Amino acid sequence: MSRSTLRAIVVGLVALTGSASGADVRGIITIQRKLTPRNVTPAAGLYQRGSPVALEADTRENALDYERSHVVVYLEGGSGSVAAEPMPAEMQQQNRRFSPDLVVIPAGASVSFPNFDPIFHNVFSLSKAKSFDLGNYSKGQTRMVTFPKPGIVAVYCHLHPNMTGTIIVTPNQWGVRVDASGQYTLPSVPPGKYTVVAWHKTGGTFRKTIEVTAGHDAEVNFFVPLAELAAGESDIHPDQHPDLHAEHHAGH
Repeated sequence: MSRSTLRAIVVGLVALTGSASGADVRGIITIQRKLTPRNVTPAAGLYQRGSPVALEADTRENALDYERSHVVVYLEGGSGSVAAEPMPAEMQQQNRRFSPDLVVIPAGASVSFPNFDPIFHNVFSLSKAKSFDLGNYSKGQTRMVTFPKPGIVAVYCHLHPNMTGTIIVTPNQWGVRVDASGQYTLPSVPPGKYTVVAWHKTGGTFRKTIEVTAGHDAEVNFFVPLAELAAGESDIHPDQHPDLHAEHHAGH
């Protein structure tokens, strides 16, 4: 057996052992309507007051899919800190919006902010996790920001107040944006005790503690209560759906 063949076998065994020593954390996010004095009806029954009920599918431009896909799930804790490889991320400025308007990165990673609009933009944040002001720059130019510590960073444009975005900086590489069906997976999590965190901009932050054991996937589901379905500006334009635009602002 040649030395190169032996080396390939050893590398394969190490990779196999590494994958077997962890487990996946997965689950489903369910968006619920939180009953309030505004949306409780006599038909709901007094016993339901103050209790969440599951939302039916919303046919208005996939508003329910939008809300699910704007939930972030990540891990806190663990027996030891795992160095996260910096991952490239991008938040474009296009059609006077941030795209995507929600980005998830590990601490230490950077985000670029390219301008694709034929106008100036000035991206900034006043958040405690990271404050910055990129100044005015035109189409074809970009700026980059590094985020050294975990936290929630709200992003805006000085020149266009309607532009809003969010960057979730997680303490490790186990952070993900939930898909439109409400499912998420955090792969190959090392054994240990963790807190699984689910975050939604208006729904709130929810936590559950788990213990991951080698080779045994864990399922952690969350119910996120929303008083109303928001009209996501990245999917639904207020001019096309004035009823959604009015409802969204009436609740704030």
